[in-house]
Amino acid sequence: MKILKRIILVLASILILWMVVAAFISGDCVYEKSITINAPAEKVWQHTNTLKAMDRWSPWNDLDPAMKKDWTGTTGLPGEKVCWDSKKDAAGKGCQEIKKIDAAGKRIDTEIRFLTPYESEANAFVKIVPEGNGSSATWGFTSKIPYPFTVMKMFMNMEDAIGKDYQKGLSRLKELSEKP
Repeated sequence: MKILKRIILVLASILILWMVVAAFISGDCVYEKSITINAPAEKVWQHTNTLKAMDRWSPWNDLDPAMKKDWTGTTGLPGEKVCWDSKKDAAGKGCQEIKKIDAAGKRIDTEIRFLTPYESEANAFVKIVPEGNGSSATWGFTSKIPYPFTVMKMFMNMEDAIGKDYQKGLSRLKELSEKP
């Protein structure tokens, strides 16, 4: 009985410590990556201004080329939506919807809802900025990790987790945009 009380005391202490530490860690999660493209911003924008256009360079299509996709809404306008469903856990199931398009500022904002393998939400964006004779493309997202799971941020490295995927996607965008 004495050993059981000690085990319970240790577990309770760990839980209390976890909760206290989590209270001091922000749940905000932000990541973005940029690439320089040797093409005018208008040309790059053509590859980023709709979900269908972005699908052409998405690195996540590689996870399951046979995943099912359903498109709804008007292409290139807020409300355009794609929902995907894959039998592979790596690709999972979810939806992405355009929330805002700023054609003059060359920015598209979307909301992503992942349903499997775990539920989460993120707000993503692609922004194209003229840069000399070419342009710069920045792809990023923001999300919120709920308390008390904020402690997980101490063990996360976003560059290791998704940096390669973002680089692959941006490299594909660069390749598409630089074609004559």
